[in-house]
Amino acid sequence: FISGQKRGVFGVIKRELRRRSAIEPIIGHLKAEGHLGRCYLKGRAGDAANVVLSAVGHNFRRILAWLRYLLCLFLAQLWRTLARPASINPAS
Repeated sequence: FISGQKRGVFGVIKRELRRRSAIEPIIGHLKAEGHLGRCYLKGRAGDAANVVLSAVGHNFRRILAWLRYLLCLFLAQLWRTLARPASINPAS
């Protein structure tokens, strides 16, 4: 397969190209901010460990962002509940 080829691309190749275009922005982000650009570990095992640790860090950041969002929703609901004036029913 030649990169940029439009004709004759179908089936498995087309599916792999879609997957690649979905993954490439994440790889670029990991190279820039996930310390994937320079590997200080030795050998192939070091390269593999560096990639795995970088992916773990990326997933951990995503989980923390989700938990931060969940905490904000919880605090907003709590604030709305506490800010409401208490309605007192008069005794008859």
